[in-house]
Amino acid sequence: MLNKLGDELPYSCAVEIESFKEKAIPVHIAATIYVERESQKGMVIGAGGKKVKEIGTLARVEIEKLLSAKVFLELKVKVLEGWTSEARLMKKFGYRLESSRKRK
Repeated sequence: MLNKLGDELPYSCAVEIESFKEKAIPVHIAATIYVERESQKGMVIGAGGKKVKEIGTLARVEIEKLLSAKVFLELKVKVLEGWTSEARLMKKFGYRLESSRKRK
């Protein structure tokens, strides 16, 4: 979904699904896009919210194809400074971290 940003994509973006109400009609999904800096937040939101709306529309269409159901997708963009430096947060967002290997 974030590929809509092209070259402007902040390398430190993560998406977390806050809620997924599958039995609702339409299916209701709330997600948060996390970035590390306020300037990145502006890039994802875009002027007047245009970019995040585009991202949401494209994502919703793809999700509807996967689920074969109508979807209401609610997106928020939040700054979480330094999240890429914290192992706990990296794991929370689904990144697999290599454990440090013992040296011989």
